[in-house]
Amino acid sequence: MVKKPSSFPFARKTSDSVAALGEEKLIVAIRRWLGDASPRAPFGIGDDCAVLPAARGPQLITVDPVIYGRHFDASIPPRAVGAKLLKRNLSDLAAMGGSPTAAVLALTLDPRTSLVWLEAFYRGLAACARRYKTPIVGGDIAQADGVLAASLTLLGSATGPRVLTRTGARCGDTLYVTGTLGRSLRSGHHFKFLPRLAEGAWLARQPGVRAMMDVSDGLAKDLHALTPSDAAPALDADTLPLRRGADLRGALTDGEDYELLFALAARADANAFAADWRSAFPRTRLTRIGYFAHRDALPQSSLRLDAFSGYEHLR
Repeated sequence: MVKKPSSFPFARKTSDSVAALGEEKLIVAIRRWLGDASPRAPFGIGDDCAVLPAARGPQLITVDPVIYGRHFDASIPPRAVGAKLLKRNLSDLAAMGGSPTAAVLALTLDPRTSLVWLEAFYRGLAACARRYKTPIVGGDIAQADGVLAASLTLLGSATGPRVLTRTGARCGDTLYVTGTLGRSLRSGHHFKFLPRLAEGAWLARQPGVRAMMDVSDGLAKDLHALTPSDAAPALDADTLPLRRGADLRGALTDGEDYELLFALAARADANAFAADWRSAFPRTRLTRIGYFAHRDALPQSSLRLDAFSGYEHLR
């Protein structure tokens, strides 16, 4: 009879923990849990390095962790934690119009970590990796008492001739965001979300899209990275797309929305762009939330973002 995994990640008995296996046997188990989501060595787990095929175009790389007590707790199923780890990184690729190539995973484990929990974590990661065609090609395991964390490094490639970055927007450009914002923690969106890979690749092919990023620390904070030095965002509070149950402050500061925020050139035909979007993505909401105004010409009706702050590490 297979044990149903508890969302609490630590075992009460040593025999049920990673300490009962040790590193070498745990790696054997991890290979089994990942199954065909991890190729055989030297193209996957088992060598000092994994061997990857040569890339023709620009390569992308990003890294993000999940840490117990910070990005998840005992209320989140372990399969969902494994999937969230990969999806957080996939969202970064989506923000630049990229697609995944391969991933490596570094685990930091307390010896009390439950084997049943860890197996479910890896099976959730593997299912997500298969869904998004992302082979898990290697990793590392380290011990740290009182810590349970996993850090995933994701490699990707451009899906077309252009990689979108956070720079390039100009005064007058229109601001758009996909999906809805706010209440990500209470709604469960922070682990149930789907990375906008197809949308990001499509946007990178549109010549009018000048800059893009994903919203992970809250719109009020993240928008600073997209704003030109001589401009300020003129946002309309009434147009912000709120997730059910969210308020304005939550939409601006909650974070972990994993939606795409981008600037469309002022000269672009906004109506034609919106029509093309609806044709390509009829199920993905797209909202015009404002534009970049000159700093000395910001409308009085605009949201004053200095009254809001998103999530910031180490503060």
